[in-house]
Amino acid sequence: MNRDELDRVRQWANAKLATGEEPPWAWYQYMKLRETLDAILAGMDAVSATASLQQSEPHRGTHLRLVDSIGRQDIAQLHPVEQPVLLPM
Repeated sequence: MNRDELDRVRQWANAKLATGEEPPWAWYQYMKLRETLDAILAGMDAVSATASLQQSEPHRGTHLRLVDSIGRQDIAQLHPVEQPVLLPM
């Protein structure tokens, strides 16, 4: 479905809710439908905004690089051996 079709379904659900004539179980289902459509439409907006943002920014060509970690092992502090660990009974 495209955005227009989803908007049309949302308007239909809103019209059903606006009448106030729906039984409670149907009202709940229309509310869930509307909330789901709101989430889908918001997701579509976020994806299109991200896609347009990525198209506007040029690729920098940066890559992952390895970092040397030699000599960093002695920085970690050890727990004292003298203190016993208390376990729950």
